[in-house]
Amino acid sequence: MKKLFLLLFPFIFLGACIASAETTMLKGSVSMVPKSFYGTWRVVSERVEQNSNIFKEKSLDVWNLSRTGDVITLYNMFNGAKAQISVEDSDAKHVIFTKNGKFDKKTLTDKADINIDGDYFDGYDYIKIDTYVGGKIVKTQSAKYKIKGEKIGGGIVED
Repeated sequence: MKKLFLLLFPFIFLGACIASAETTMLKGSVSMVPKSFYGTWRVVSERVEQNSNIFKEKSLDVWNLSRTGDVITLYNMFNGAKAQISVEDSDAKHVIFTKNGKFDKKTLTDKADINIDGDYFDGYDYIKIDTYVGGKIVKTQSAKYKIKGEKIGGGIVED
């Protein structure tokens, strides 16, 4: 029975992923993201909530958001970090996106919820770091930042 489950699990998981992708594709479709989202942004962040003292109170970053095909990339010019992002929701002036990363025995989830108004945006950035031991979460550290962005360069969109 265990061998049968192990053989069928990948197909069940893949089917669930496809069903999930079909229901979220319209909501998070890259084609729904406004072109004004892409470009280079000067981003100021100020922490408004936290459950750990590891997070900076304020920061200044430069984000470059670009798209090639169906892949959106966020590159932080100040610290060199580069990641593909997933769009959760989008319309003409609003975008919610996430990026995830793993390091050591930790996972980072960074979720931004922004409202775009011409060459400016504002919103919130939610950061969560989960620490694992033996495959189980033993600690969660999180922070919420108020973010404001000002566009300082044009967008890059390649179909």
